[in-house]
Amino acid sequence: MAGEPGAPGPDGWQRLAPGVHRCRLPGWDCTVGLVAGAGGALLVDAGGTPRQGAAVRDAALRLTGGAPVRHLALTHPHFDHVLGAGAFPGAEVVGAAGLAEALGGSAGRAALYADAVRHGAPAAGARAAVDGLGPGAPRVREVGAEPYGLDLGGVRVLLVDAGPGHTACDLAVLVRPAAGPAVLFCGDLVEESGPPQAGPDAVAHRWPAALDGLLRLAGEDALYVPGHGAVVDAAFVRAQRDALARGGV
Repeated sequence: MAGEPGAPGPDGWQRLAPGVHRCRLPGWDCTVGLVAGAGGALLVDAGGTPRQGAAVRDAALRLTGGAPVRHLALTHPHFDHVLGAGAFPGAEVVGAAGLAEALGGSAGRAALYADAVRHGAPAAGARAAVDGLGPGAPRVREVGAEPYGLDLGGVRVLLVDAGPGHTACDLAVLVRPAAGPAVLFCGDLVEESGPPQAGPDAVAHRWPAALDGLLRLAGEDALYVPGHGAVVDAAFVRAQRDALARGGV
């Protein structure tokens, strides 16, 4: 595809554009993204355990030359994407409308813990990570109908409430790098390493419309970064949209 990114480095991090990287974490194959400009860095998702979060933090510091992560975008409230968030206590946490309740409410925390342990996360670490998501910790800036724009210094980022679909609160992160095509971090609205996964919190009948929105947002030439799997193009997203519309979850 046009603007295809380079191969991952020995540490697993792949450069997609100037200041834009991503990594597929071991275990649950969750993708995290890093966007850095002269004014700071933004991380997309944080991994599924405190240990993964700490490893991502250390890698981000290395890739940015020591610049801290100032913004943490959580694409949806599933354990493999959020339970590493405790490694970024000073970052502004951003999510789609409803994320604060999913992370801070007792029902949401109980579901996160149960899901993490069911999928093999160490129970003690999962409990500590979930307890760290209690009321007010972290405080979430929720994106509603109006997107949230950031200028990281030469790199523009737009955080958009893109769902519902995979969950009731799906966030997409559109990056306009200094050079090259746009990069759209899709969370689990798009999956490449397997078919889209629809759990009990999915809103399946609205999922195709969410993918239509992603295509309108980023366009034909963008790089689309799934929550799991390889970077894809608009044609892949469109095909997945059509499969979902036919009941493919």
